[in-house]
Amino acid sequence: MDIAAVAGYALSSRIDRTQERQFHGGVRRLHKRDVVLVVVETKTGVRGVATAGASSSAMREYFDGDSQGTFAEVIEGPVADALEGERIDEIPDAHARIDEAGLPPHLRKEAVSAIDVALHDIRGKELGAPVYELLAEEYDTEATTELPLYASAGMYMEPAGYVEQAKLLEELGFIGYKYRPGIGADADRRTVELLTEATGEMEIMLDVHTWWKLRDGYGDAVVRELVEHADEHGAYWIEEPVAPDDHDGYVALAEAGAPMAGGESEESPAGLVALGRTGAVDFLQGDVRHHEGFTGCWTAVEFCQGRDVTFVPHNFGTWLGLVANAHLVAAAPEVELLEYPVFERDPLLTPHVDGDPGMYPFDLAFDLLEGQPSVEEGILTVSDDPGLGLEVNLDVVDEYPFIDGAWTEFDYEDD
Repeated sequence: MDIAAVAGYALSSRIDRTQERQFHGGVRRLHKRDVVLVVVETKTGVRGVATAGASSSAMREYFDGDSQGTFAEVIEGPVADALEGERIDEIPDAHARIDEAGLPPHLRKEAVSAIDVALHDIRGKELGAPVYELLAEEYDTEATTELPLYASAGMYMEPAGYVEQAKLLEELGFIGYKYRPGIGADADRRTVELLTEATGEMEIMLDVHTWWKLRDGYGDAVVRELVEHADEHGAYWIEEPVAPDDHDGYVALAEAGAPMAGGESEESPAGLVALGRTGAVDFLQGDVRHHEGFTGCWTAVEFCQGRDVTFVPHNFGTWLGLVANAHLVAAAPEVELLEYPVFERDPLLTPHVDGDPGMYPFDLAFDLLEGQPSVEEGILTVSDDPGLGLEVNLDVVDEYPFIDGAWTEFDYEDD
């Protein structure tokens, strides 16, 4: 591949009426969601695409300061300088060239991730093959293109609100419902109880980062009791119950025997593997958008093979991120489950239920693509078109201009 151009576009999807969500100790305000669209083009005019973000998912990084706009400048500057005019024979060669740019580790990781995905998209288009087929051939696996989805929604609401949302998503065929508690220990317990009573065969997952991320965290003893309580009520997993770098904390909680998930906030593929080696997590959550693309995530996929830990990718962005992670899952052995983030006005979901199961508006998540992924009754079928099998709607560059400021803010009761 001869790289002619590398471009980054900072985009914002405005939430017209700022949403307020009560959590334990304060209020969270949601203003917008940001996306950095990365486009790489070869001298022959073949275009590869990816999405990117400038930082990890840790909430404290969004309290003040820049949002993702600065990362588009990284793509347009040092990343473009490292790649434009260069011939890339093997995709890891691009990783090495980005390394020479001397970026800080967190920016280097995001840049490598986006470029790796975009170059796989290009390679597939050049060869007339879908990315999952390239991966399956490279790693000698059998591809599976029909992938069960679990719905990722539920953010700071009354227990009955979680139940209402879960019922709609169960009606749509999702095999699981992941939600974000953090409304107080008693209410979190009640939510688990109501969900397990109200749903049928649908699995319940808890994404519990609020328990430790916010200023007034619950504390170790309460977290342990809540983990045990969720396990007693049949939770499929409890996700990120301690800080990402607290591997000892994972190990201590694992003694309770509850199924745990983690890894999305690890800083590298090596960090994913290190978390897996603790034996504390049952589900390891890499993401092609944050863990060095398909190349980096495959390190974690291979680690999980033959071990009592399952790779399940993290995905909490646009349909483009969904499709990219779907290609990884389609090619990976012993992997099938995929996270589907549910936003308001989702054109694949809302026409089929009496209500809207989405968390908040994120129209750019859908408008970024020409067309739609194939999702029916909770199953995503990965396209066999070349590359990622999708086309990006570049009109979004004009329709979703970047908005300065943090995408979410937290106010505390004692401020």
